[in-house]
Amino acid sequence: MSDQVTKIVIVGATSAIAEHCARLWLNGARCEVILLGRDLAKTERVAADLRVRGPQSLVSAQQADFADPLAIGRQVDAICATGPVDIVLIAHGSLPDQAHCQADLQANQEALAVNGISPVLFAEAFAGHMQRADRGTLGLIGSVAGDRGRKSNYVYGAAKGLVTRYAQGLQHRLAATNVKVVLIKPGPTDTPMTAHLKQDGGKLASVEQVAQEIVKGMAQGKLTVYAPGKWFVIMMIIRHLPHFIFKKMDI
Repeated sequence: MSDQVTKIVIVGATSAIAEHCARLWLNGARCEVILLGRDLAKTERVAADLRVRGPQSLVSAQQADFADPLAIGRQVDAICATGPVDIVLIAHGSLPDQAHCQADLQANQEALAVNGISPVLFAEAFAGHMQRADRGTLGLIGSVAGDRGRKSNYVYGAAKGLVTRYAQGLQHRLAATNVKVVLIKPGPTDTPMTAHLKQDGGKLASVEQVAQEIVKGMAQGKLTVYAPGKWFVIMMIIRHLPHFIFKKMDI
């Protein structure tokens, strides 16, 4: 086994996708894994499970304030002060009810903040440190919902559209460095966040498959990872549908 230790930070570590990515990274590798979550007790439970799965690694949990930019900056500075980070995965978010967001502007604001603004603030905070170190891979989870606004989820889609444009800007900014920015666009995935979609008969990808494609895509330093890959073709078609056709679709 190599003596090299990979330093990994996962923001939103209690998400099912993030947890399964962590399991893959810990599989046989020596890592220092720092888990960030809003609920410290839940985050610590994930950490405890990962410690059993990867006894050769050091796994710690921290509570994070996802809404306060000053707190985000301080926490990221403290993490990076102990040494360069090799992998960052920003995975937090929620799937809001579209009708509720239309009727309640506060819910609308919260959905935009947690799914759009907060992830890009974490990305910006880590990007500066990674650029100075001239190393590392930053994975930012968006969504296929950000590729085109649709009536069924346009608040969530708008937030993820922000993540898409922001990641693309970071990719352009860091193109001449050794830092890789990977924009991740999962399709509907079988997680607790999408339980209602499963109850309604929706076809969902397994979280294990999505995590495998994310970890593989980040290792390869891809610009964009659609997970599963079929969503690249599906969303390309949806993006290019003429409006006179698109407006008739119930999606």
